[in-house]
Amino acid sequence: MNQAFETAIQQALREVVESFDEQYVAEGLLKKDAIIVDLDNYKPELVEKILTNAILNEAFTEDIAGATILKINDIIQMLEVDEYWSNSYTRYTNKIGLFTNNRYLDEVTDVVLNFPYKDGILKAGMTKDDVSREDAEESFLNEIVAREEIDVLLDEKIFKNAKKYDKNGSSPVSEIKHTDNLIIKGNNLLALHSLKKRFAGKVKLIYIDPPYYFTKKKKEDTFPYNSNFKLSTWLTFMKNRLEIAKDLLSDDGAIFVQISDDGVGELHVLLKEIFKKENFINKITLKTKSPSGFASVNPGVFETAEYILSFAKDKTKWKYNTQYVRSDYDPNYKFYILNKNEDYSNWEIENIGEYVAKKQGFKNKKEAKQNLGGVIFDNLVADFALKNAESIYRETSINDNASSVLVDLRNKSKYATETIFFQSRENNYDVYVKNGQELTFYSKKIREIDGERVPSIQLSNIWMDTPYEGIAKEGGVTLKGGKKPEKLIRRIIELATDRGDLVLDYHLGSGTTAAVAHKLNRQYIGFEQLDYGENDSIARLERVIQGESSGISKTVNWSGGGSFIYAELMDKNATFIDAVLNSKHSDELKAIFDDMKATLDFDFRVNLQEVDQSIWDEDFEMQKKILVKIIDKNQLYHNYSEIDDETIKSQLSQSDYDFNKSFYGEK
Repeated sequence: MNQAFETAIQQALREVVESFDEQYVAEGLLKKDAIIVDLDNYKPELVEKILTNAILNEAFTEDIAGATILKINDIIQMLEVDEYWSNSYTRYTNKIGLFTNNRYLDEVTDVVLNFPYKDGILKAGMTKDDVSREDAEESFLNEIVAREEIDVLLDEKIFKNAKKYDKNGSSPVSEIKHTDNLIIKGNNLLALHSLKKRFAGKVKLIYIDPPYYFTKKKKEDTFPYNSNFKLSTWLTFMKNRLEIAKDLLSDDGAIFVQISDDGVGELHVLLKEIFKKENFINKITLKTKSPSGFASVNPGVFETAEYILSFAKDKTKWKYNTQYVRSDYDPNYKFYILNKNEDYSNWEIENIGEYVAKKQGFKNKKEAKQNLGGVIFDNLVADFALKNAESIYRETSINDNASSVLVDLRNKSKYATETIFFQSRENNYDVYVKNGQELTFYSKKIREIDGERVPSIQLSNIWMDTPYEGIAKEGGVTLKGGKKPEKLIRRIIELATDRGDLVLDYHLGSGTTAAVAHKLNRQYIGFEQLDYGENDSIARLERVIQGESSGISKTVNWSGGGSFIYAELMDKNATFIDAVLNSKHSDELKAIFDDMKATLDFDFRVNLQEVDQSIWDEDFEMQKKILVKIIDKNQLYHNYSEIDDETIKSQLSQSDYDFNKSFYGEK
């Protein structure tokens, strides 16, 4: 990269060090190590030259108590980030590692994990959903953002094409209410920052299924994003988004992040850094597939699991809604009270297996199993226990830490082993004790799950009952290779939120999170960047509103209704990035470049004349990379601060203009 790509600050520093002849420069390349050593030692001649340079003085000095302080560390930090330095003497393109107080490990002893501000921009939708493009081009772009540009990049953006969808279709919308659902199309990092003013501290749940970090391309992963990129890049991409996402969470909110084996350990460390280890909730192991077909005969242990890492913003304020899952009959519940409705002192008790066997016409359980078969007989016992759960019990030990009522009854019952002791309790269940054991009734395990009374157990952190099989057409979406079951998302939403709470998914893909939230009467926000046609989130949510019956619809009695608002970030330079990446040959690139020169905002580092002279000697792929590089990433979308500029305003409809004013609280 030549000097045409240096910032104004970098150019100023170059002028200063070049004035020392070959002391800090060799063949046009900066001797950064020498510069850094002399800066560390506050070499008078070098410091004086920096202070007398107007650009450097403004950027790196601070007046304190009448004295001018030179921020040496800030200059060193700039030297150590190399994206736009034409310097072969620096070993690393981008220094990532242990860092504290703006100094690296070799300079200090107290350390924390740190990343430079580097944004990974995805051209596509930033999900794992399949768009049937097995030969998709690499679309993950790395950008180092100069310090003076960050505020501009992350400024609130203008929305366009705002419209409301309901049972009557769609129509332009000029305002947004605090209860409206929202789908945004555009880069999710920038969209997240555009939410700060309106939604900071209001999101109860964030669920994301981000691009996974793969060490190699997986056959089933057909989505067009880089699945073989550097771990450091992926972590930085995640970090930039997780930090702003945390700001959007309510104090009693939580985030759930789904991830595969690749990257789960590193992501866990990153989440602990951002959300703090004391706010860790759980690591859920999720069964996503079963061994079958060719894959199951490969050597080694079959990979069947993914993971969900969950963190609260403040665990002391987070509330867990207890969940239960189906279970089999527990044979420890083996006692049947024949006359439960009579006084407990007159109860007649029999072994449930023996009772069922006699009802079937056999002498005992052994004979019944011999004639019916063990499986059939066990099923008969399980059915009987379910239907008579109030009369079925097991004996449970009572330890010394139990309530005083239970301990007292335990002690009394040991002196009258055949007597049942009873104690009613206000605001608690009644207690029965026999021979030192509590009578625990099977009815406590019976709950209604998905409209059916079944035996249950409390949900654990191993989920085997949210199958991926059979979801190919769920929601009217036929995508493969990353689509999530509605049952899975329902569980997460129900355990972490209540009706009316706000749910956010900024890797929305085909819209599963939004669809499920809609059916569960939660408010939601979703971001997506890629069009899927009939399979995208908008089409899916339209079907939800009309009452589509797949997924969880039947179990939650969904019949349709509701609405959502759709809006797009108002693009600017993003259109040219798409055009460059989708170009097929150099002649097409040349035409695009001519259009760019006529209308585009270029990176301020760029010398267009030098680029135009040198770029066409490169191969086609390098030409594309250079053109993408020189586009000003600060201008991917129009900033809201520009909305009243007449040129910008003239490109918006009146309803879009009013929508923006409403969204940002100025109407």
